[in-house]
Amino acid sequence: MLLAIDAGNTNIVFAVYDGEKQKAQWRGETGAGSAVLLAEIAEKFSTIDAIIVSSVVPKINSSLQMFCKKEFEIDPIFVTHENAGIKIMIDNPHEVGADRLVDAVAACAHYQKPAIIVDFGTATTFDVVDEQGQYCGGVIAPGINLSLEALHQAAAKLPKVEVEKPEKIIGQNTKHAMQSGIYWGYISLIEGMVNRVSDEMGCKPFVIATGGLAPLFSKGTDIFDVVDGELIMKGLVYIHSQICSEYKRKSA
Repeated sequence: MLLAIDAGNTNIVFAVYDGEKQKAQWRGETGAGSAVLLAEIAEKFSTIDAIIVSSVVPKINSSLQMFCKKEFEIDPIFVTHENAGIKIMIDNPHEVGADRLVDAVAACAHYQKPAIIVDFGTATTFDVVDEQGQYCGGVIAPGINLSLEALHQAAAKLPKVEVEKPEKIIGQNTKHAMQSGIYWGYISLIEGMVNRVSDEMGCKPFVIATGGLAPLFSKGTDIFDVVDGELIMKGLVYIHSQICSEYKRKSA
């Protein structure tokens, strides 16, 4: 069995796979309680024999490695620009976040090419894959919750509000006006960026939404061809299978 770990800036997700079938999933805050969760997973799944990690938080990598070694006696594979299995067509490949590469690999493996992946995470990212399945770069914008928190912190009279789709664009009170600005403002950002990226690509790419807020924002636009909340996990499973296949090929 495979343990796939997605360590983001805000949340960390653990998922156990038997082949391509997910058996269980856990989610928590990054850096908080990871050791406890790994101990719980080890207790429930004693047959885990491989671990693969996508991490964009370098400071926790050594701890994750130590916990995996302690609970499973396994050295995890950390996804990098060198082992992701995708050609990276940007100036400095080592700068690309592992999560963005894993999303791109999953898009190539499970959907059509060319593609744009819109990931609603701590940052809102747009990643581009061309017809040849090459990673071409992308766009990074402030994340939705990050923007909302900054608005609340910087403006003394503005309350803290939940991200919701408001019934009207024109808010009749401060709360609704803020929610409209965040929701419809980001819809406009998404639609505008996807259209501009598509124009620059000179084609109509397949557009994938992923990340925690993807289902909510997909209700306000028809720009997405598919919403896939498990995209990064699918990518981790696929990358691990490719690494294993390459190892077997070299060992033969």
